[in-house]
Amino acid sequence: MVSEEEEAAVIVDKPFSGKFAVAFDPLDGSANLDANVSVGSIFSIWPKKSKTELGSHDDVLRSGREMTVGGYALYGSTTMLVLTLGKGVYGFTLDQAVGEFVLTHPNIKIKERGSIYSINEGNAAYWEKGTLDYVTAIKSAKGKAPYSLRYIGSMVADVHRTLLYGGIFMYPADSKSPNGKLRYLYEVAPLSFIMEQAGGKATTGKVACLDLVPDHIHKRVPVFMGSKNDVTDLEAFHK
Repeated sequence: MVSEEEEAAVIVDKPFSGKFAVAFDPLDGSANLDANVSVGSIFSIWPKKSKTELGSHDDVLRSGREMTVGGYALYGSTTMLVLTLGKGVYGFTLDQAVGEFVLTHPNIKIKERGSIYSINEGNAAYWEKGTLDYVTAIKSAKGKAPYSLRYIGSMVADVHRTLLYGGIFMYPADSKSPNGKLRYLYEVAPLSFIMEQAGGKATTGKVACLDLVPDHIHKRVPVFMGSKNDVTDLEAFHK
């Protein structure tokens, strides 16, 4: 198991070790808890490939394309579980009356283009030129309606809204964080898997997020994800 809260991987001893490795962010957006803002848990599941029976870091230090499951739980006005096993994206809502998750969002598909962007504009002074020019363009939108800004500060909540309403979520690299701030294994990879399965795109600005191979379990990467046409426009600015 790999957790944001643990510096090293947790190796599960026999007889409880199994065939999979799990990476997870136990509580994404925890800085917002005192404000009663939506938070969530993000997870990815990988089939073991190491030759050691108990597993090793090699089981998760691999391309996101090799993931078996990507998902998240969202704790807000309702509790939702959204996941993909590589054959579409499905959302389940917790029915408190029976204590079961009920399928409420079958085969989720994101719009090809949205009208909402999500980014911490307080960091604009540190952005790369491609990011700055793109955000300036969608805000001014000459001859078109400008995009609306929506930023919660909990990645799982911002991405969930983007998935349902369309648009683009961005946490770019900048001069303060040249490698980005979000962690690949338990934030970027599973949410990128979901976004692609819903018909969207996820990129670092240069390559598809799922094509990355991390060299550390807490590897940080920049990310732009959401509606296919919006992310394609962003990539053009970065080129």
